[in-house]
Amino acid sequence: MNEQEKSSHPGLRPINDRALTRESWKIFQIMAEFVEGFEKLARIKPSVSIFGSARTDQDHPYYELTEKISRKLSDAGFSIVSGGGPGIMEAANKGAYAGKSPSIGLNIALAHEQSANEYQDISLMFRHFFSRKVMFVKYASAYVVMPGGFGTLDELAEILTLIQTNKTRRIPVILVCSHFWTGLIDWIKQSLLAEGMINAEDLDLFKILDDPQEIVDAIFSHYEHRGFEPSPEELEMLLEL
Repeated sequence: MNEQEKSSHPGLRPINDRALTRESWKIFQIMAEFVEGFEKLARIKPSVSIFGSARTDQDHPYYELTEKISRKLSDAGFSIVSGGGPGIMEAANKGAYAGKSPSIGLNIALAHEQSANEYQDISLMFRHFFSRKVMFVKYASAYVVMPGGFGTLDELAEILTLIQTNKTRRIPVILVCSHFWTGLIDWIKQSLLAEGMINAEDLDLFKILDDPQEIVDAIFSHYEHRGFEPSPEELEMLLEL
């Protein structure tokens, strides 16, 4: 490619000032989402973030199980954080709303699917997925991951990556409904582990549990000798998120 051809490349053309101004203003929108999130969520500790499909009906066993888990965690003193929408998210908020601890919804503006459920003591609305994802991690003492689709897998991969790379503190990550996750775990072992993409100890970053009380007990067991507050080193990690 000669110099003249390169100069006609879209990436080297003069900047559209109007488009740049519009993009620059997005920075302030993003900042506003972070500031509001930090202000409203700094008080909710300890908390558990619960994930799962927005498409799960209210009469589905997953919905009922999520509500039970959330209620137990709420009564045990954990604020419950969900995506704020329908399905599993609604079940998580509903269980917490009936319990002793706050129910928090981190809602996202989407063209389809997402509409805020009515079981939220604290409700935040996000336009950007990445600022919302920071809020799920920053104040979480544990992750409970119910059956779900791409969004649920995204959140699961996000927290496992952050823990694996020491970008956040080690917290319990619990996958619920073993029959749903078996195929994924088998693939992780047979492909990722077998081909050296992860280490054997990375499989210890999560647990698979089905019983609500076992989930509560596993979280308390993790913090038995250290308490829920981050250590100075862990706090430094969280400040970088």
